[in-house]
This record gives sequence, C-alpha cells and structure tokens, in this order.
Amino acid sequence: MEKPKGGAMAQRPAPLDENHSARAWWGKELRNWRRVRGLSSKALGELVQLSATYVERIEKNKRRCTAQLAAKFDVALDAGGALTRLWRHVEREEVRQSSDADNGATLALTGGMEDWLSGRVGGIPVAYLERMSAVDRRHLMTLLGGLGVAATALPTGPARPRQVRAEDIRQVRAASTTLSQWDARFGGDGLVQSAAEGEMARARALLELSCPPSLRQDLFTDVGRLAIVLGAAAFDRLQHDEAAALLELGRQCAEEADNWSLRASALNWHARQEIWRGRPEKGLTLAEVGLVRADRLTPREQAMLHNARARALAKMKQTKEARAAIGLSDDIVAQAKSLRDEAPWMLFYDHAQHLGDTGHALFDVAMSGGDRADVELARHRLEGAVDGHTPEFARSRALSATKVATLLMSTGEPDRAVAVATKALDEVGRLRSRRAAADVASLAKAAAPFSRRPELAELRARIGTVLA
Repeated sequence: MEKPKGGAMAQRPAPLDENHSARAWWGKELRNWRRVRGLSSKALGELVQLSATYVERIEKNKRRCTAQLAAKFDVALDAGGALTRLWRHVEREEVRQSSDADNGATLALTGGMEDWLSGRVGGIPVAYLERMSAVDRRHLMTLLGGLGVAATALPTGPARPRQVRAEDIRQVRAASTTLSQWDARFGGDGLVQSAAEGEMARARALLELSCPPSLRQDLFTDVGRLAIVLGAAAFDRLQHDEAAALLELGRQCAEEADNWSLRASALNWHARQEIWRGRPEKGLTLAEVGLVRADRLTPREQAMLHNARARALAKMKQTKEARAAIGLSDDIVAQAKSLRDEAPWMLFYDHAQHLGDTGHALFDVAMSGGDRADVELARHRLEGAVDGHTPEFARSRALSATKVATLLMSTGEPDRAVAVATKALDEVGRLRSRRAAADVASLAKAAAPFSRRPELAELRARIGTVLA
C-alpha cells in the first residue's frame, strides 16, 4: 500500500454503488480484484498503459471501459477470465437499454462489425444514419460500441447540437492528424489506444446528427480517415479483428465520399495486415482491388499498393512476380510530384518510406528463396530507409533496422548483425508497438544458430528484455 505524502492519513476510498448499473457493479469488481492482488491504481495502470486516475475513474463508473480494456484488466490481475465474463452483463444491459429506448423494439446482434460491413462495393450497407430507422441506428451504434466507442461524446440535452457543423469535422480531422503522428512516433499501444476511444466516440456521435448536404462528403472523408488511422494503430497492437473492422469501415466511408485516394489508403493497410497475419492471397486481392481505376490515384498511391502486392507475392513464393511488382513500383514513383500535392494521409510516403516499403518486400523475396542479389538490394534499401527516416517516424525506422539485422543473421553475418541490432533495439525499446516486438522475436529466431558465440550473449539478453 502506497504511503501518503507528508505523513497525512490516507483517506478511506469512497464506497462504490454497485446497484446503479452493471457498469458500476463491474467497476466495483475491478477494485475488488485490484485489492486482492495488492496493487495500487498506479501499479495496475502501468500494467495496462493507463494512468492511476483513469483506472480509478473506471472503478467509480466515471470513465467508460471497453471489452478490450476489460480483457486487459483480466490478464493484468490474473482473474482467470472472471472480469471478461462479468463484462458480458454490462453489454447485455446496454443492449437491453438501447432496445427499450426504441419503444421495445427487438435488437438482434449477429456477430459484430463484419455483419453490417459486408455488402456491395461502393456504398455503406446500412445507409447514411439520418435516413435510418431508430432501430437500425441503435444497431449501428451498438456495433461501433464493440470497437471501444463510448456511449456519448457530444453534450446531451439542450446543449447538444442538432446537426453537423464544419467545426465538428475539423476536430475529427485534427484528431486523425495527431493520432497518426503519435502512432508513427510511439506505436499504436498505450496513449494512442486510450485517446482513440474518445475520438471514435466523437465521430460516432456526429454520425447520429443530421448533416447538411454541403458537409456530407467531408464528414465521410474525415470519419473514414479516423477509422483508418485507428485501424492501423490496432494492427500495430496486433488486435486484428478490431483492425480489420476499422479498416473496412474506413474503406466504406471513402467510397461513400467518392474519395479514391482514401479508399487506396484503407485497402493498402488492410492488405498489409492480412499479409502479416499469414493470409497473403487475401492481401493480394485487397491490394489489387485498390488498384482498380489506378488512373484516379497519384503515383505514390499506386506505388504503395504495388509494394503491398509485392509482399503478398513474395509470401506466396512467387519471387519473379514479386520482383516485377517492385520494379513497377519504382517506375511509377519516379513520376511522383511534390509531397505537397498529396492528400494529408499520404504525406508519410517520402523517399525513405518508399525505400522501406520496397526493402521490406525484397526482404520477403530474399526469405522466400531469393538469390544473393535480392539480399543485397533488400539490405541496401532498408539501410537507406533507416538513414532517411526522421524521428517522427521512429517505428518505421525501428522496423527497417530490425529487418536489416535479421537479414544479416539469416545470411551468416552475425558480427555485422549485432551492431545493427543493438541500435534497432534502442529504438524498439522506446516504442509501444507489438508489431515491432514481433519482428524482434523473428530476429531472436534468426540469431539462435549462433547462440554459443560470446559476442551474442549481450544481444540475447537485450532481446529478452525487449520482449518481456
């Protein structure tokens, strides 16, 4: 138990009223489990990357929790699934309340975001919210709630706006920019995940309002961009189901806004996620869907999708086709104009990013039976990406450096690999990125054949620390 400062007596924690709601009851159970484990709110917060105040507010039902966060608390407290099972009561109560609010209409949930997102290309399956029935609107809101969305983000009562304003859309746009920058610099876990819940709640609340026709395209564009940013961050946390749902939502919003650039971004991220998950054929399909009507895309957008194709083809051991896709990407990006002419979500795709993307694809070619030329070209491009990435793209730099070290280990150059790996681990250690940690695990596997070498002892210890 933490000792209060200044010798003052610690105040007795306020009693929690578990009869107020299922959420209040769950919050009290969370506090009980924390006490049983002998943890302060600060100690528990550190385990789940939240502040002590945030934990205490969840316990007091003053801050919303989500199913994903409830699962994190369960693991951190070694509750054996108890907190996760109890969370179902919270969800049932809120579904029941939503149904009651619609004059007793039955609300049938059929499995999550995938159900309502499946549908024709070119339009959102459930039409724009202002044209929905009350039952359909509640259904969509509950599904979005499964992604960690809070119940309310805009004021209730007389202060609640009646329709979307340009300023509201600008706020969503600013949130997308900020969260994207945090994700690139610090990784998708921790602060990014915590902030994401509130921002998605704001976007959801805006979709419930009437929207002037003049703002409708901007609304879908910026909500779609936010969904893609949050989907990419969820991918970095390796929360794949959440990532896939958000990225698909981003694609659907882009299509509703008739924004081909944003659509390409959503399909690029979704393709890379599927390839990472070991489903390269699905990733290849998504990348090629993104290239439909490539004439509507900028050279950088086309090159980005061809690099995703190359990675998928390499994973499928079609190395000749993968090399061709990389060559095509190089030819296309050579036609690119200034970054200032790109959409905001493409400003990351500079020369260093292109080197990194093609270097990762060549890494996959080299690991899938490529020749020595593939190895050297992959190393050259990845090193160029490491040198070119600014601190704002710390995760990209760390991922490329880890790949260089893994490539050197895999091709029998452990001495060179150690020096590169040491710098890469410095970067990874400052990130909240499970994807980067997974690449470090692959590096450890590549280093295993050299485990008896004394010079690798320190590296193995550092790898163990990072993975822990």
